[in-house]
Amino acid sequence: MTGPAPRHPAAAGAAPEPPPGGSTTPAADAPRARTVSAHAPDPAPGDGDTASGPEERGLGSKAAIASSVADQGVAAFTNIIVLVVAARLSTAAGFSVFSMVYMVFTVLLGIGVSYVGQALVLERGTERVRAACRSAAVFTAAASTAIGLAMAVGLGLADGATAHGLAVLGLVLPIVLTQDGLRYCFSALRLPHYALVGDTVRLLVAVPALAVQPHGAGPQRLVAVWGLSALPALLVAAALLRPRVKGAPLDLRKFLRRGHLGQRFVVEFGVGNATSQLAVVGLGLFAAPLAVGALRGATTLFGPMNVLFNSATAFGPPLLNRVRGADSKVRATAVLAVALAWVAAAWTIVLMLLPDRVGRQLLGDTWAASSGLLAASGSQYAGIALGTSALLTLRVLQPKATLPIQVAFSLASVAFMLGGYRLDGVYGAAWGLCLGSALKAAALWLRIAAVRRRPAPADGPQAQDGTGEAVTAGSSAGPR
Repeated sequence: MTGPAPRHPAAAGAAPEPPPGGSTTPAADAPRARTVSAHAPDPAPGDGDTASGPEERGLGSKAAIASSVADQGVAAFTNIIVLVVAARLSTAAGFSVFSMVYMVFTVLLGIGVSYVGQALVLERGTERVRAACRSAAVFTAAASTAIGLAMAVGLGLADGATAHGLAVLGLVLPIVLTQDGLRYCFSALRLPHYALVGDTVRLLVAVPALAVQPHGAGPQRLVAVWGLSALPALLVAAALLRPRVKGAPLDLRKFLRRGHLGQRFVVEFGVGNATSQLAVVGLGLFAAPLAVGALRGATTLFGPMNVLFNSATAFGPPLLNRVRGADSKVRATAVLAVALAWVAAAWTIVLMLLPDRVGRQLLGDTWAASSGLLAASGSQYAGIALGTSALLTLRVLQPKATLPIQVAFSLASVAFMLGGYRLDGVYGAAWGLCLGSALKAAALWLRIAAVRRRPAPADGPQAQDGTGEAVTAGSSAGPR
């Protein structure tokens, strides 16, 4: 399945602008498009200032935006439906193992996207972008193969269903990570419709492949089917990419050099998402495996909210930078925060009113445990809505202010989750995550208030600072 990360603006066909927190693209490339970073390399001499090729120039900006939005929707829907199908086919214990394996995949995907993809979409110049795309694709395939083989050999010899599930993940890791990585190549080349083709193939193959598996299928089997179902999409994407990067220079050493921009993005992803995700995995490994399945099941039901959050962080920065004045920007995002929080509350009510029969059709045996977490998860998503809007605001007004808050409150969320679990099991863990999201949102809005009280800098520097911070997949205020 396609990864849970957002997409980028470069793919949309519009020149990248200032960024937000959690995705990387302008209105054009919903899940990942981003904005021009202060760290983005200047066009190489002789290169054009865009990466457009003949194919991209033939795609109007509206069509590019539509393709990016559609691709984000297809990718998000694939993630949701795969988890739903896996939950329906699995026992509660089996889905818990599948969830832990999937969360490990999510962390690995986030690291790959941050290290390679986020830096890739900031490249400029036609020839430079072609070379960067070819290098990124080869590096992703090579690195994921090395990591996957190590996982398969090391964990395949260990005992336990989770270890065996992770070993199977290692075998399919090169397929799923490379397939997702090619989406960033199309984003950088401003060819979002090619990414849409690949992700559509992914959806059309993955869902039927999982759906025909027998009820009670083990997590290892489901992981294998899910991973292998990405192969047709990978082959299609590779066939589309090859003619556009053929003959371009290949430089893999740049990814290993000190100062590679992706290293910074990985740090931000680590403090933003990876810490809490790995804490949940640790909770499953050392305390209660069923707790992970229950939490993942509840999160799956809020998949539509994740789509809205990703869209807000993707479309928000370029639109927000068109609004003049800090006060006007803050008012715009405050309205967005209230709207998203209201939608989260309404969606929570809808889920809580679902009959048990419908819930079991969605999540199978996992529904019994996940349904009791809906109030806590819904409250958490309301907090995430407030935090996403605040993070978006700070990304434009004062990008450097977000990292300390990310670090402090990501660690706090982990502490609250573990403390809540100690007090009241999985229900306490869910409310602990809710508390962490609420406090993070409060801290972000307090920081915005402090920024507003400062004298406004000149338009030029402010605009540059606002656009100079690239958003990473881990910087979103999304679910932890």
